[in-house]
Amino acid sequence: MTKLHTATMGPPFTVLEDTRPDDMSLPAFMVSTTRGFLPRMDPIATLPSEFDALESLLQRMPVKTLSGAPGLLAQGQLGPAATELPDLTDCIDKYRHNLPLMNALYRDYSFLASAYLLEPCHERFVRGEEYGLARDVLPANIARPIAKCAALYVSSPPPVSPPWGTPPFSHHPDRRSCEFKPFMEYAGSYALYNYRLVDPALGLTSANLRLIRAFEHGLDPASSEAGFVLVHIEMVKCSGPLVSGALACLDALSAPRNRAALNTALGTVHTALGAINKTMDTMWARSRPAAYTSFRTFIFGITSQSMFPGGVLYEGVAGHDGKPVSFRGESGANDSMVPLVDNLLAIPMPDTPLTAILDDFRSYRPSNHRAFLGWVKERAAEGGLRAWALGLDGDGEDEGERRASRALWIRVLDQVRDFRWRHWCFAREYILKRTSHPTATGGSPIVTWLPNQLQAVLDEMVYVYGVAGGDLGAECADIMALVARQQATLRKEVRKFCEDRGVAAASA
Repeated sequence: MTKLHTATMGPPFTVLEDTRPDDMSLPAFMVSTTRGFLPRMDPIATLPSEFDALESLLQRMPVKTLSGAPGLLAQGQLGPAATELPDLTDCIDKYRHNLPLMNALYRDYSFLASAYLLEPCHERFVRGEEYGLARDVLPANIARPIAKCAALYVSSPPPVSPPWGTPPFSHHPDRRSCEFKPFMEYAGSYALYNYRLVDPALGLTSANLRLIRAFEHGLDPASSEAGFVLVHIEMVKCSGPLVSGALACLDALSAPRNRAALNTALGTVHTALGAINKTMDTMWARSRPAAYTSFRTFIFGITSQSMFPGGVLYEGVAGHDGKPVSFRGESGANDSMVPLVDNLLAIPMPDTPLTAILDDFRSYRPSNHRAFLGWVKERAAEGGLRAWALGLDGDGEDEGERRASRALWIRVLDQVRDFRWRHWCFAREYILKRTSHPTATGGSPIVTWLPNQLQAVLDEMVYVYGVAGGDLGAECADIMALVARQQATLRKEVRKFCEDRGVAAASA
């Protein structure tokens, strides 16, 4: 079953309730109220026999293979082995109507592409040296297949109405490509489409999850690499209620506006974010800070990275005119959960080059996720959700009812703050204290980028609390006391790291 959500004026958006896991004609990633931003079915782990050579190479690739033996990346032999892989581009056409399988092939070729390009940097890192230069030519036997899989095309023409890609985010449930970049992405390859179940009957439980592909030790479920990826998957497992709560907030705008329904929906969003944050906090125990930088090398992108000063030439790929290309790297910033709440609550972001990077990250999500986030932003703005919830639109409602909405709004913002504060703490402990490399995997400035978004949330909380006149009860008062402390701490920490690295605190 699917449901068209209309929310307010403007076209509807199809959000799945029944994710149709056996339907191979639909893309793997479609937003649902049951699985949220996870793929609508568990990822395909086994490739057809035509791709046995690719499968064999990927199984032999990790630093530590599934058997425990050293793999090609441990021996510096992936590059030579990859050049012997046959070009399997023509085999992909046979499966072009099976979009989840195309997604699996995209995942696998993206792992191979990143490992091939960044293998020299990993070897230098292991020796305690700077990353140096990566390989800057992706051979045709890797470049052509990943470029084809990234499009995840179907040969059937799209419906005449509404046409794909036509603003404002019209969506039809039966035909859509994911439109990935031909480089490793967070959802389509590295994280959300990279797990398998030991026992399908047990579902998405922590002990039942394993990685399909890994660079270092990630095929061992107890490793830090596995923990890093699996925690992200388990966080997104909590996103179904987040989607439901966001839709319910928009539905409350439909005439006549229903503040009681709004407050219930905000409570749903708050609870979902709380579950996500609780899961996020397990990262400390499941992926050791000291181990992160060793497998992090392989998830760097091309854009703004010293390893790729001239981009990467994709051999044999039409449309590039023989010129090098550049893509951002895998990053948790490409996840859709917190951006959904940013758009729902209309959290103002500063007009800075750092925010421009945040905007660029939008294109590194499955197209259905991008469309949904844009649709939510438009519907919330058109319906005046923020102004109504905070009592800024002079609608004449009882002040006590407004106060309840404001308190819930603050509590939801507090969960966003908690997420972004923990993300900053991760960056501080896992990266800033362990490497001098100036950019994150996605190409953003490592010191100043996360504080840009975190400070925006802290500022919004101060504004909303001021609108309410500070009269929102003891819980909100305690939250705002924490906000004041974190604002001071964040300024101090950013200033220190910038001084240590010779970076201007306001630079971007």
